[in-house]
Amino acid sequence: MSLDFQSIRQQVKQLGKTAVIREQQLRKIQELAIEILASNDQNLDNLHQKVKDVARNYEPSLRCALPLKEALTASFPLPELPAEMTVLAADGSQITPNRHAEVTFAVINVGAIQMRRGSSDPPSTTTVSQLLYDDQLYTSSGTNTEARLALMRDQGERTILAELAREAPPPVVTFTDGPMELWGGKSGDSQEMVEFQKSLKDYLNALTNLHDMKVITAGYVDKPSANLVVRTLEVAMTPQSELSEIKTIHPLNMVTDIALYRDLLPAGERSALFAMQSQSAKSYVGPLALHFFYLNVGRPGAPYLARIEIPAWVAENKSMLDNLHATLIEQSRMMGTRPYPYLLHRAHETAVVSFQDKDQVTQMIIQELRAQGLGIGELSSKQFAKQVEGRTRIKG
Repeated sequence: MSLDFQSIRQQVKQLGKTAVIREQQLRKIQELAIEILASNDQNLDNLHQKVKDVARNYEPSLRCALPLKEALTASFPLPELPAEMTVLAADGSQITPNRHAEVTFAVINVGAIQMRRGSSDPPSTTTVSQLLYDDQLYTSSGTNTEARLALMRDQGERTILAELAREAPPPVVTFTDGPMELWGGKSGDSQEMVEFQKSLKDYLNALTNLHDMKVITAGYVDKPSANLVVRTLEVAMTPQSELSEIKTIHPLNMVTDIALYRDLLPAGERSALFAMQSQSAKSYVGPLALHFFYLNVGRPGAPYLARIEIPAWVAENKSMLDNLHATLIEQSRMMGTRPYPYLLHRAHETAVVSFQDKDQVTQMIIQELRAQGLGIGELSSKQFAKQVEGRTRIKG
């Protein structure tokens, strides 16, 4: 037995005793948040300016929604789709280096799938696999980390979308799983920041290519837990005299944006459009500036909200925005009672790397090194013991 279930059972009982109280407290805070949302529904210009002032004067790291021209509680009905449209989705996976293995390598695998709406042709798939080894495993700050590989994967997803979109008949809608905003580069580590900036530059170049081709693109965030709009409401309800302490003021703590919009958005409809206020968002300028909205991809009586991140060139073009909105609803309904864009699901199936795939690449490298008369390393004792145990346990 690997867990002390007696101890866990006692803790679960304690959790149950406090769950009802926590739920009651959260409900009261959610009701307050909804009241603040309604009271600021049309206060767009003032709230926009207040958020900007707080970010400039009191909390540079402020991360929240920046109101634009649409009322905070507005909802927008499902638009019609053009009869013909190209839809592209991309997803990626990776094999991270394992210093305990006989050979050390990494793989970035990106899968994309393309379908033509209005055509009887089946969807087509594309896979791009990149093997990293020897000096490719290192940066000026050391070994490539999992986070660094994830950045390269994100860049690869946008790059393959741009390449496929270039040959696709318009209009073209593209999307990936997860936010469009890249994260990385610790401020205290100058070398890591340099590496992150390199990846960010490549990523922005891929976005620029999509913009130049007038391609609609988005990031689809499933089951979002963010409080971007909620944080904006906290700014709204904080008196001017207390703004200097805004970093520690969280009267709506634990409330998420989903709690705000679940009952405001009918099935198939989107929320107001917001700009993104964050430190990293300032790297995305002009047509690349980050925006987002919430979209109810669920059914009547069964709401299910996703956050959709888009660049400014999509946000500012009504036709593009409507086509994206309608495409994501159509795609999500293809998955039945568990709404999620069908092509993203297929892209994930195309890109995912299994344990068997990893083992096969390992053996390919070992065989090639031996064919060249070179030696290989050996498994660490730790790795050997893990493999004897099997792969049914949680990674640790």
